[in-house]
Amino acid sequence: MKKRQVVVKKSSSNRTSSVTVRYGECLKNHAANIGGYAVDGCREFMASGAEGTAAAVACAACGCHRSFHRREVNEVVYEGSSTSDA
Repeated sequence: MKKRQVVVKKSSSNRTSSVTVRYGECLKNHAANIGGYAVDGCREFMASGAEGTAAAVACAACGCHRSFHRREVNEVVYEGSSTSDA
């Protein structure tokens, strides 16, 4: 068995990033037990309760778990200001 070495390069620049996660339309197949395909049409996940509670992962519109909704991850990287000799 070969050993692999992973090198992580840390950047010294002033970069900060912000990650936001949004849950879109519901993709749960309600007709899977009869061999078909049918979704309920829920367009966006809305939490049933406050963040950190068990109800936060249940959709208020369709009642399914948050994992059935399409996950959209947006990462925004902010570059720090640098001094330039111009």
